[in-house]
Amino acid sequence: MLGRLFHLSLDAALVSTVLAGVRRSSGFTVETDKISDGTLRSVAEKYLSVGESIFDMIQGTAVNSEYFKRDPRRRE
Repeated sequence: MLGRLFHLSLDAALVSTVLAGVRRSSGFTVETDKISDGTLRSVAEKYLSVGESIFDMIQGTAVNSEYFKRDPRRRE
């Protein structure tokens, strides 16, 4: 039971992080304003902010790592 809960939590964090990456790379984001219930909207926004935080940590690690380099072909 505990292992399954941990696995589902990790999956949820991964999906949230992927959504953060999509937002950063393309500008498309989940439109939380369309959620009518205020509590559910707040939960969705917190869920998405977890992904943003994880994405920031991964990006900071990659920038400071010797194993990653900037792709010169990428347009800003």
